[in-house]
Amino acid sequence: MTAGAEATIAAPPSRPEGPAAAPVTDEWLRAIPKVDLHCHLIGTVRGSTFAELARREGLELPDDPERIWSDINSLPPDPKLYEHTAIPVPQGRAPGEPERSYSLFQTSMWVRDVLRTPDDLSRIVYEAFEDAHEMSGTSHLELFFDDVPDHLARLGFAGSMEAYAEGIRQAERDFGMTGRMIKGIDRSLSGEHALEQVRQVVDNPHEYLAGIGLDNLETAGPPERFADAYRLAGEAGLGRTAHSSEHVPSAQNTITCLDLLGCDRIDHGYYVLEDQRVLDDVRERGTVFTVGSTTSRRSWRPWRRASIRAMLEAGLAVTPCSDDPGMFPTTLQNEYEIMRDLNGATRDEIVGMARRAVDAAWLPAEDKAELAAKVEAAVGDAEPTGAVRSA
Repeated sequence: MTAGAEATIAAPPSRPEGPAAAPVTDEWLRAIPKVDLHCHLIGTVRGSTFAELARREGLELPDDPERIWSDINSLPPDPKLYEHTAIPVPQGRAPGEPERSYSLFQTSMWVRDVLRTPDDLSRIVYEAFEDAHEMSGTSHLELFFDDVPDHLARLGFAGSMEAYAEGIRQAERDFGMTGRMIKGIDRSLSGEHALEQVRQVVDNPHEYLAGIGLDNLETAGPPERFADAYRLAGEAGLGRTAHSSEHVPSAQNTITCLDLLGCDRIDHGYYVLEDQRVLDDVRERGTVFTVGSTTSRRSWRPWRRASIRAMLEAGLAVTPCSDDPGMFPTTLQNEYEIMRDLNGATRDEIVGMARRAVDAAWLPAEDKAELAAKVEAAVGDAEPTGAVRSA
């Protein structure tokens, strides 16, 4: 399918009225056992943890670690790329941006520099689960992790994966949660590198390693580059996802990720709004999009929220994610509240998002059934009658 950047978006369906429009309270939202399918481990690290590890390692920084954390703000790329999008992309600075901004990618590199032991890896995984549980009532969390840095090469892929898994086991014991890891595929690197990374995953199977996900800036690498790596992952029965239609104003990338890469779900996907044919296609397929209203690019936050609103109104299968909650900052609870407050999501739609996340989770059938039962018990009698749009 060829995407047309100038396509007109069809008029949205009418919004539900009556019981489906019943108030959605913070308490009701918090009581729903949540599933977060799109969260980057490095992006969950607490500012206090980074400060402690940075001082332990004597890392030279341009400012105090706590100040860096508060001033994370990735600046937009070439504005000419976004001149004619369906929903206008802000071109200038947003109110309240820090005088000196630190990009998400630079900050992430500093975090990787101070992770030196298996215990460090287990710790940040455990803290990611603890924060998700305490702040959002998250029951299942899937975390992207990066290539093993050179200074931890002694652990090897299997050793680092086991360190991550130990953090999940501790969280399971303490919080009754479930969790899985997703091997991040850096799209700024070569297809051959990606294939080698997937071979490591296939050669080192682990119960807590569920799949792969294409990440980094979409402008750095088209999805076609990674077809061989994704084919190998599919043959091994791994889950597959990709960041798509997030930085490149193209709906076609999402079709490529679904048809060529065989993705089970899509992370972000806002630029599917550029082509009505793609909108119709992904709506018919029931493609699940993990969407985040909060981004390190502060000037883009209103655009993100308007795009998610349009996706919701177009009947797409969206579910909220936290993405990089330690660095933005946000929580999954906050993302659900934004869905309610700024995107006008109804009670039925929010229930649909929670159910959808369970359906799209990379869990064994027995664990998924148990998780689904928890969600149903929570919504229970509080759920109004009325159809949930786009199951």
